[in-house]
Amino acid sequence: MTAAANEAPLWQPGPDRIAAAAVTRFQSWASQHYGAPAEGGYPALHQWSVTELDTFWRAVADWFDVRFSTPYETVLADRAMPGAQWFPGATLNYAEHALRTAEDPLRADAPALLHVDETHTQIPVSWSELRRRVGSLAAELRALGVTPGDRVSGYLPNIPEAVVAFLATAAVGGVWTFCAPDFGARSVLDRFQQVEPVVLFTVDGYRYGGKEHHRADTVAELRRELPTLRAVVHIPLLGTEAPEGALEWSALTCADTEPVFEQVPFDHPLWVLYSSGTTGLPKAIVQSQGGILLEHFKQIGLHCDLGPEDRFFWYTSTGWMMWNFLVSGLLTGTTLVLYDGSPGYPDVSAQWRVAEQTGATLFGTSAAYVMACRKAGIHPGRDFDLSRIQCVATTGSPLPPDGFRWLHDEVDDDLWIASVSGGTDVCSCFAGAVPTLPVHIGELQAPCLGTDLRSWDPAGEPLIGEVGELVVTAPMPSMPIRFWNDPDGSRYHDSYFDMYPGVWRHGDWITITEHGSVVIHGRSDSTLNRQGVRMGSADIYEAVERLPEIRESLVIGLEEPDGGYWMPLFVHLAEGARLDDALRDSIKRTIRENLSPRHVPDEVIEVPGIPHTLTGKRIEVPVKRLLQGTALAKAVNPGSIDNLELLHFYEDLARKRH
Repeated sequence: MTAAANEAPLWQPGPDRIAAAAVTRFQSWASQHYGAPAEGGYPALHQWSVTELDTFWRAVADWFDVRFSTPYETVLADRAMPGAQWFPGATLNYAEHALRTAEDPLRADAPALLHVDETHTQIPVSWSELRRRVGSLAAELRALGVTPGDRVSGYLPNIPEAVVAFLATAAVGGVWTFCAPDFGARSVLDRFQQVEPVVLFTVDGYRYGGKEHHRADTVAELRRELPTLRAVVHIPLLGTEAPEGALEWSALTCADTEPVFEQVPFDHPLWVLYSSGTTGLPKAIVQSQGGILLEHFKQIGLHCDLGPEDRFFWYTSTGWMMWNFLVSGLLTGTTLVLYDGSPGYPDVSAQWRVAEQTGATLFGTSAAYVMACRKAGIHPGRDFDLSRIQCVATTGSPLPPDGFRWLHDEVDDDLWIASVSGGTDVCSCFAGAVPTLPVHIGELQAPCLGTDLRSWDPAGEPLIGEVGELVVTAPMPSMPIRFWNDPDGSRYHDSYFDMYPGVWRHGDWITITEHGSVVIHGRSDSTLNRQGVRMGSADIYEAVERLPEIRESLVIGLEEPDGGYWMPLFVHLAEGARLDDALRDSIKRTIRENLSPRHVPDEVIEVPGIPHTLTGKRIEVPVKRLLQGTALAKAVNPGSIDNLELLHFYEDLARKRH
């Protein structure tokens, strides 16, 4: 549901804001030094950034003063996908850039991190203290024999210790990987056993929803099942003693040691992230020090418009790539807000309370949280001092039009709303925030710089104003350098390049509008296709979940053996609601009036809950496989689901249908 090209935008940046934006200053500078267009604003800059890809990324490295300890030979030696070779010959270190604000005597004592937990106690960590802790821990990692390329793992929540452990790992050239402590042992082992870590940083438990959750037994199982571990480091978040043989965090971070930054090749692995793993072992996605450094400088410094005066709060867990993205706020000298706790404790206003308390200037959250706030009828702009917030950004799923309107009405009518979309696969955004462009309801502002984003039909022809596959036709520096344990690259190739050879197909349905914005319609691998017309599930969710009786929904399209097509809508009802004929009629009427008769489901079925991945995304494909008769053990990886019990409903339904 896109805005018409002539419809007035919901928000328009004023001339002062446009002039002050970093992307405006970058364009002016790049026009003088690198031939970028001086006129035409962001659309002209984006066109230049994808047609002159090498020059654009050279300009980004120059603008952000990337420190190459060994100079690069060329920007892009090979444009092939997969297999693009960026900045060959160059050496650098990500952690050195993340900590260089500490070198500024005027900023050394300013906060680099603000840690907040459910008690709303705020604990700052200064730039100089962060650098000191990283230096101390990096020296200890070297003493433990950690060398470049060794994997270092964390089983940690969103706390300062996680940032320190990651940066120390990057400083020595190690490869960071971690999971949130709400992951069970099997889920963690499905990930860590693939990469064989030599060190494990772990907490004894965590606090969530006002309760303590102890993890000693899980940690003991991880130690037993990870034979490559040389050391385990205990962080006593709940105050327990270190288990036998574990090292104490405080003993490793107490020295006053200047960090030594290992200079590694541009494509040296920085971290391993994991796909949700709903249908098998999670993909172990490897991204490079240099690729992430440049991509995140661009995203955070130009698209998010963050600098030294800003405070960057994104509600995330350590099981989501947004944690990695958040930590890269350090690159631009920005203070990070690390919130460790439930998104809705003690009430649904919790995240707004953190934003007020910390003076956040960019507040990032999920579309689901915004819609939950809307349903709860809260008034953040009235009840909290949010005057410092310049931007509210959302991801995880498309922000429905009603979410845009609610933020505009209930937070601030002069609010930059940035719905963004990307993925763990690139640890970045394909489309989203641009501080100098208008915001249209239900739309992402534009494709990101250096991202040759297109909407293609099945034959590989570009589409404007029509739904197509999200493709990227030129390499991005943060695309995976490989998957772990994928020696011939076949799994990597099949994940993104099987449909359009040499072109990244992400697996989302999108529309690129005539005014250059982007609309996300949902995953293309769970696409609804009725009578040859493709429909996005996100559009149906947005319409249905406006109804106060509907807590959440899930729609599936099934091709029947007889050539028919069955499209059920599963609804999780709000407390006190009842799925009677009146509500069924209301649901179908809402879908018909807001979308089309073709979008109306064949059946509306009440369910006890909607299953999600551990990072909170609705799992459409495994449910579809269950309904097609696939056994539960083959349809889904149980360690990737937030509540496996919910899947038994769909399994039983499939049994009755077959």
